[in-house]
Amino acid sequence: MQRIFILCASAIAMTFLAGCSGNSSGGFQGYIEGEFVYIASPLAGTLTNLAVARGNSVTNGQLLFELERGAETSALDAAKKNLQQAKAALELSEATLKRREELRANNGVISPEELDQAKMKRDSDTAQVESLQAALDKAKWSFDQKQQFAPTNAFVQDTLYRQGEFVAAGNPIVVLLPPANIKVRFFVTETILPQIKIGQTVSVNFDGATKNYSATVNFISTQNEFTPPVLYNRENRAKLIYMIEAGFSPADAAQLRPGQPVDVKLEK
Repeated sequence: MQRIFILCASAIAMTFLAGCSGNSSGGFQGYIEGEFVYIASPLAGTLTNLAVARGNSVTNGQLLFELERGAETSALDAAKKNLQQAKAALELSEATLKRREELRANNGVISPEELDQAKMKRDSDTAQVESLQAALDKAKWSFDQKQQFAPTNAFVQDTLYRQGEFVAAGNPIVVLLPPANIKVRFFVTETILPQIKIGQTVSVNFDGATKNYSATVNFISTQNEFTPPVLYNRENRAKLIYMIEAGFSPADAAQLRPGQPVDVKLEK
């Protein structure tokens, strides 16, 4: 089970309020934001293998961790054995039914009751196979859930348990930050808001950067953000700011870190 938590930075945003009232260079203050992916197992167990460490980069499908699954292994083996036996019984009852149908068609060698009994036996065995197949699927699901894999290429932001510790069901063990979940948030005044459109490109820079990073606007807030209540008169409307979000290419996102303060400029 995966849960996505957004890094909240309202305190940082308050520090941007003065700078977001607009400046002569057309730039805006903002920060890098990350939406983390918390990887957990829906089942409880002891952590037997933590396959990644904080700071690692992982690829889609890479093993992240394993929980102890002795009980699930036993249940899976038993379910396979039971299904195998039920399938053998079904094959026998189908063969018996076929033979009795032939005998019944051959001048009524057997009675209708005997044929009906063979059909009932076949139907019962069919239902048993279907039931045991469902039990096997459930056992396999439980077995598989004790291992979790990376859902996409990502950076390992943190690991929350050590090998040998018991993990309750649903508790996150590994925290991932996929490049696609890194974005820039910046704030503009009410007068600037009409100039910004979804799909528009902005330029992002920060202290020490060797280049400007391009980002594409994908969210424009419809409500003023992170400001104390104000009266909506002409004088105070200038104090309202609106949050804008823009995403990066995967290559650029890999070079950015959540919480990093940046300067943003609109590209024309």
